[in-house]
Amino acid sequence: MGINIFKGWGKKFFSNLFKTKENVKLGFYGPPNAGKTSLANKICQDWLGEDIGVVSKIPHETRHVQFKEKVTLERNGKKIEFKLIDTPGIATKIDFEDFLGFGMKKKEAQSRAKEATQGIIESIKWLDDMDAVVVVLDSAENPYSQVNITIIGNLAARKIPVLVVANKIDLKKSDIEKIRAAFPDYEVVGISVKSGEGIDDFYEHIFKLVKKAK
Repeated sequence: MGINIFKGWGKKFFSNLFKTKENVKLGFYGPPNAGKTSLANKICQDWLGEDIGVVSKIPHETRHVQFKEKVTLERNGKKIEFKLIDTPGIATKIDFEDFLGFGMKKKEAQSRAKEATQGIIESIKWLDDMDAVVVVLDSAENPYSQVNITIIGNLAARKIPVLVVANKIDLKKSDIEKIRAAFPDYEVVGISVKSGEGIDDFYEHIFKLVKKAK
């Protein structure tokens, strides 16, 4: 066990030693349907002119880690470049019956549940490769969930720079202050991917986050 831990430290040390702004890995994490892929698509559309993934109302639409290389963001005459990594939504339990309500047949629902479970495992494995992480939460949902606390706890243990994004501020039930109270040690920026509100402020925070991860 000691040897494995040492190897892990060595890998991370040399990764950090030779890291440049061209290969900073910026991961998007959060629970299902919080808007991770929608936000990742917004970034890719604004700076690359293309989407990164498919979005739907069905939970776990994103079931595989997907990424875009060399996303370049410019603010006030300065540029940063990073690899954007969109991960499947993290959940503590996935039941195929949850998908039946979306018109899926049993076999299709079982297959989707299996893929979603594998996607979560893949997401967790990718944590060790992240240089910085954007945690996307639904600001109209209770932030004190086991999933959210587990995600933030894992990132804190790895000392990975984090930006918490409170999405869906266009909804009446949105409560950014509750998210700030839940995670007081982190920067929280409120946005609505749907309306575009807060996106400019979000980009300012992303610029700072990537610079911090260099």
